[in-house]
Amino acid sequence: NNNNNNDDNNNNKKKKKKKANKKPKPVLCHTINGSGLAVGRTLVAILENYQQPDGSVVVPEVLRPYMGGKDVILPASTSS
Repeated sequence: NNNNNNDDNNNNKKKKKKKANKKPKPVLCHTINGSGLAVGRTLVAILENYQQPDGSVVVPEVLRPYMGGKDVILPASTSS
């Protein structure tokens, strides 16, 4: 019975040692420099989905803080 108890203690020590040797997994930040998304495709998707009949584009509410609070992008005026 005492021998069985020693085996359990040795197994527990080995498990603890394995856990102590594990390095924590890095937490990746995918959006630094646009590395986590296709920036061009994302921009095109926003333009396609938020463009108005007059050519203006409504800036999605969640992006407005990054656009200086601008809520609409107006098309460039064309002169003949």
